[in-house]
Amino acid sequence: MRLIGADGAQLGIVSGSEARRLAEEAELDLVKIAAQATPPVCKIMDYGKYRFEMLKRQKEAKKNQKTVELKEIWLSMTIDVGDLNVKAKQAQKFLASGNKIKVSIKMRGRQNAHSSLGIDVMNRFFEMVGPSAVMEKRPLLEGRNILMILAPSKSNA
Repeated sequence: MRLIGADGAQLGIVSGSEARRLAEEAELDLVKIAAQATPPVCKIMDYGKYRFEMLKRQKEAKKNQKTVELKEIWLSMTIDVGDLNVKAKQAQKFLASGNKIKVSIKMRGRQNAHSSLGIDVMNRFFEMVGPSAVMEKRPLLEGRNILMILAPSKSNA
């Protein structure tokens, strides 16, 4: 097997018993890094310290990640301008905090025959939200619902 020392230096190709003896002399562990390589690659290291550092790096990476939530706003086909303004302001707050928004309209009864009116309401809502949003998914009829997904724009995020 190919052996790498604790300091990272190549020790060359040695037998398994010789590698174990060198690791025991250094009071460290012999860890197989690439078992499928020809010959297999092993390294002399403190495995406990290595695992601790890996967990520490993973926690740090997880801490720096920002999770994006999907907030939902319900509209209706007969919504008035004032109510639409209130919903648009709430949407801008969601976008400012970096969340995506799922805008939905549930059609009832005769509204199903006039789905184009619902799509017009969605487009009007998108214009009100304005430059703080990017349309990730255009208004689309899915069964009895019209759905649209908005994401924060790059200049806003």
